[in-house]
Amino acid sequence: MIRKVSHNVILILTDDQGWGDVTSNGNSIIRTPNIDFLAENGASFSHFYVNPSCAPTRSALLTGKYSHKVGVHGVSQGYENLPSEEITIAEILKGNGYTTGCFGKWHNGRQVLKYHSQ
Repeated sequence: MIRKVSHNVILILTDDQGWGDVTSNGNSIIRTPNIDFLAENGASFSHFYVNPSCAPTRSALLTGKYSHKVGVHGVSQGYENLPSEEITIAEILKGNGYTTGCFGKWHNGRQVLKYHSQ
């Protein structure tokens, strides 16, 4: 049974941006008013430990597993490919009545139909 969803979930992951690269975390040089607004008026995660490159970090966030557990440990030569049998947060949300979408950089493998038809 799919229940009616009444809350929106927007998850933003920015590439190559450190914790101290936003005004709300004390940076006095870089101005990030929109991110600061979201952090102040929504939920903000302050203890997500990232990998040294984008694809492994993204795969960990999508699956809730260490990137090496899902086989993603690079950004080229197929090491960025998230196996299609892995269950992502989008699939869990969809199974609970949410409509899901991904906008921007994917970089977790080839254009797998499973991930682009949800």
